[in-house]
Amino acid sequence: MLRIAVPNKGALAEPASAMLQEAGYRQRKDRRELVLMDGDNQVEFFFLRPRDIAVYVGSGKLDIGITGRDLLLDSGSEAEEIMQLGFGASTLRYATRPGGVREVTEFSGLTVATSFAGVVGKHLADHGVNASVVSLDGAVETAIQLGVADVIADVVETGTTLRQAGLEIIGEPVLRSEAVVIRRHGAPQDDPKVRQFLRRMQGVLVARRYVMMDYDIRAEAVERAVALTPGLESPTVSPLHDRGWVAVRSMVPAEDAQRIMDDLYDLGARAILTTTIHACRI
Repeated sequence: MLRIAVPNKGALAEPASAMLQEAGYRQRKDRRELVLMDGDNQVEFFFLRPRDIAVYVGSGKLDIGITGRDLLLDSGSEAEEIMQLGFGASTLRYATRPGGVREVTEFSGLTVATSFAGVVGKHLADHGVNASVVSLDGAVETAIQLGVADVIADVVETGTTLRQAGLEIIGEPVLRSEAVVIRRHGAPQDDPKVRQFLRRMQGVLVARRYVMMDYDIRAEAVERAVALTPGLESPTVSPLHDRGWVAVRSMVPAEDAQRIMDDLYDLGARAILTTTIHACRI
């Protein structure tokens, strides 16, 4: 069986489980379940702390896992990213009191507090900065007020929490992260079970980005219409019972669907419909 690590809690847990369900895999109904067997798909899921997943996968105990890029890089484990999953986006940024240092090159001799000591330590080393790194397990924004650090590096979404703590974001992002699929460095790349899993996940990503569009249009306008809806390979064009009319079916980006419908209508298309795609293979 393919052994897969999945986040058991935190911001990545529910989106990861939802994506796996869309890909056709069983998921746990009770949060207390730590192991779930999906015999139909020959997969065994292990629900672990997100920060531990890269360690288990890197050690070879589990085949693949879903975790954050930040957690993967911070772990220092023998694991690598093999697919981006499009959710769980975050940014690791430096922050300090207003009027203090402004750039990472000014951190020499200072103390930086963070929950991502591995990532931050490497970032400082890459910039030739000799600073102390203090590893904390949460509530990093209070480290400066309590005198533990001069600068912090924390995950930022809106920056509201940092501003409430009297801090301001400085410098460029340390890291941009999102949920990713990982595997052990050097693992066979032609494993059919892993390839099948990745195809399913890729199918979910495509299905989320596209909708199926159907419309009727006069035959003389079909070339201009299909230029708006080229599809992934080529649209399907079928003659209708009424001579001179054809039906067109094509996948279009969901975010552009309303604009495309307007443009098709202006070309004379009618009965324009969009439907959600639940699964696909590209």
